[in-house]
Amino acid sequence: MDESRQNLQPADVEALALELERREKDAKEKITKDWLPRYTGMPLEQFGQYILLVNFGNYVRMFAEKHNVEVIGLDKPMQAATAGNITIINFGIGSPNAGLIIDLLEIISPKAVLFLGKCGGVKTGKNQIGDLILPIAAIRGDGTSNDFL
Repeated sequence: MDESRQNLQPADVEALALELERREKDAKEKITKDWLPRYTGMPLEQFGQYILLVNFGNYVRMFAEKHNVEVIGLDKPMQAATAGNITIINFGIGSPNAGLIIDLLEIISPKAVLFLGKCGGVKTGKNQIGDLILPIAAIRGDGTSNDFL
């Protein structure tokens, strides 16, 4: 056995684990600082502290028109617009994209993130078009959601 491994103490293992965690966090920070602007076309300093996530580009366009601001990233996978301290982002469709945008938003540390979208229900005839539905549970079968719980 290697002599250096024989003298390894619990404190040494803990110090190594903390150093590894720090390096991993630094690497993730460098990636997300680059990737959020790459996916949206928006510089980090233009993001508001409150984020609306949608999965239809039309919502971003309507938000931008209402607030007389520009839609950024029309040639990017995720379009965005900021008015005041609120940024709306079209993250696309699907759990992988939802997971990706949440990971990327970590770099700007928003005060709040709200998903706006659609959901389905088992019972028919209970809801009308335009009703606000606040889901309290979901059925996951997409292969991504379990990684974020």
